[in-house]
Amino acid sequence: MGHGGNVIAELTTDHREVEELFGKIEALPSGHKDRKLYADQATMELVRHSVAEEAYLYPAVRRHVANGDALADKELEDHARAEQIMKDLEGCAADDAEFDRLVGMLMSEIREHIADEEDNLFPRLSEACPADALDELGDKVRQAKKTAPTRPHPSAPDQPPMNKLMAPGAGLVDRVRDALTGRGKPD
Repeated sequence: MGHGGNVIAELTTDHREVEELFGKIEALPSGHKDRKLYADQATMELVRHSVAEEAYLYPAVRRHVANGDALADKELEDHARAEQIMKDLEGCAADDAEFDRLVGMLMSEIREHIADEEDNLFPRLSEACPADALDELGDKVRQAKKTAPTRPHPSAPDQPPMNKLMAPGAGLVDRVRDALTGRGKPD
């Protein structure tokens, strides 16, 4: 959840972790119960990651990068699509007919989003933002992920200040629900 380094290193490591979970899903046959376990783990990581990006990364992009408002708005649209897919996936068992379709859509959406961030947004932010500011953003993102929700909340605010106010409370409720249900943990 927290890896160290500047914001770009932190978020890129998150990307690799999610891709590893996607690979585990793809390696299992359709209907295998562990596909749901890995989908839940990916969702938990993706939601924490997205909440942290929305709270700190995208405001920094708006502030430091030329045409940053348009870039941040596009990333928020990507998040909204992925979050709705994750919400739909949340109610599916691994052997549900919709599971494979939804998990495939999610992987496609996230892989496209990751490629866009790593090939376009991160290099532009790195060029425009001082190194100490990138380090500080990394610290803020790590802190945000600790209290962020672990379940999709498509109707929750995605921009400051409301997202920063709402996320810790939703995160607490989500973590309690996860603990009570064993969500994201092997049987």
